[in-house]
Formats: sequence, C-alpha cells, structure tokens
Amino acid sequence: MKAPLDLQVSGHSAVLTLNNLPANTWTAESLTELAAIIEDLNAKTEVCTLIVRSASDKFFSAGADLNSFADADKATATQMAHLFGRAFEALSGFRGLSIAVINGYAMGGGLEVALACDLRIAEPKALMALPEAKVGLLPCAGGTQNLTHLVGEGWAKRIILCGEQVDATLAEKIGLVEEVVGAGEGMTAALRLAEQTAQQSPQSLAFCKKLIQNCRHGSISQGLAKEREYFIKLFDGPYPREGVQAFLEKRQPKWHRT
Repeated sequence: MKAPLDLQVSGHSAVLTLNNLPANTWTAESLTELAAIIEDLNAKTEVCTLIVRSASDKFFSAGADLNSFADADKATATQMAHLFGRAFEALSGFRGLSIAVINGYAMGGGLEVALACDLRIAEPKALMALPEAKVGLLPCAGGTQNLTHLVGEGWAKRIILCGEQVDATLAEKIGLVEEVVGAGEGMTAALRLAEQTAQQSPQSLAFCKKLIQNCRHGSISQGLAKEREYFIKLFDGPYPREGVQAFLEKRQPKWHRT
C-alpha cells in the first residue's frame, strides 16, 4: 500500500506528491505526517523550494474525508480542526518557497492546502471551491483568511458564501492562482520557478518571505521596522559578502546552505 504522502528531495527542491487515491482526501494520519515533513524540511537548509503535486490526473485534493464528520461528534471535529490548522500553518511557514501544482479538483481542504502555499500554478482541468457551508461546515484550515487575502472580500464571499466553483481561467483573473499552463505542464513551470529560487541567498529568501507575509496580520510600521531589523541581521552571516562580491566579480554567488 502506497503512503498517502510521498516526498522526494533532489538538490535544492523537494516534491511532495499527494497520493491518497482516488481523491487525495486528508486524514488525521496524513495531516500529522504533513506537519512532520515540513518540520524536517525546515531543518534541511539545502532545500529552498517545496512543490506540492497530485498523483491523480483528476483530483488535486478533495479535502477532508466527510466520513470523519458523519456522526457529528464534536471531539472528532475538534481534533481534525486542530490537525488541519497545525499542518497547513506549518506549510505556510515553510522556510523556503512552496508551490502548488493544481491539475484537477481542489475542493475544501484540497484548496486550503494550495492556499497555504506561496504560489499556485493551475492546469486547464483545475476546478477550485470551498463548499463546506453546503454540508453545514466551514473552512477551518485557513480558507476564509487566506482566500480573502488573495482575491479580496467580494470574491471570497462569492466562493464561500455562494458556493461558486472557479476554473483555471477565472482563478488567474481574480488572483487565486499566479499562472495557468497547458495540460501536464504544471511541474515544468514549478521546476522553472524552483531554479530561479535556488539562485537567491537562502537567508534572504527566508527573511523576505516573513516580511511579505507580515502584511497579512501586521501593520505597515511593524513591517518597515522588521525590514531594517532583518537587513542588519543578514550581516551576522556570510551571504551579503558573498553576494556582493560575486556581483562585482561578475560571477554566480556560491551559497553555503548548511
């Protein structure tokens, strides 16, 4: 039996394949494993990009297995809510760049895992929705917050309150995904971005990501202060010297990722 999550690391990139076929639903076990995978990747300083993809050609992920909530047990709901939150917040806090390759249905928690990534690439068959309210639930793994941050309040309300489904073309138009590519081309596009990311200083990458995400919850004055703080902190390490010298010497910098 294949593991529901398959992680492969090659060079500076990690590829996490959702493999709980047929629909890549999330379980308590796979959510716990996701949080552990992110913790482990954060300790691998050579890894600067995480790509999340699907083993299915129909589903990116259908979200939670609704059988978990069929008996309306509050204790189970509490456990699953905490597991979803912990796993997807860990993904959002990954030290490097995370990219979701959405090639099919991304529903509920399946869209929320993509929303927890830094970037989203959609293939033509992608279809995205947060339909939890239709079954008496609500998005509890960052959906209401992350979606609103990306597409604005109006479209978030149409998708969540009206139950609208969004295809790849519309998703790009409203800012839900950053790029739409041809069928089967999602991984190529993601790996191209991973190559670009590997050229950045790993410390600068981590600090810049924190500063960008500060805009979600912190004030601009806090963000400006953190910019200066992190800029000065960079000089505790070797990266500014190597980066500037490489530029002046017209060569590629050699980043030490240990």
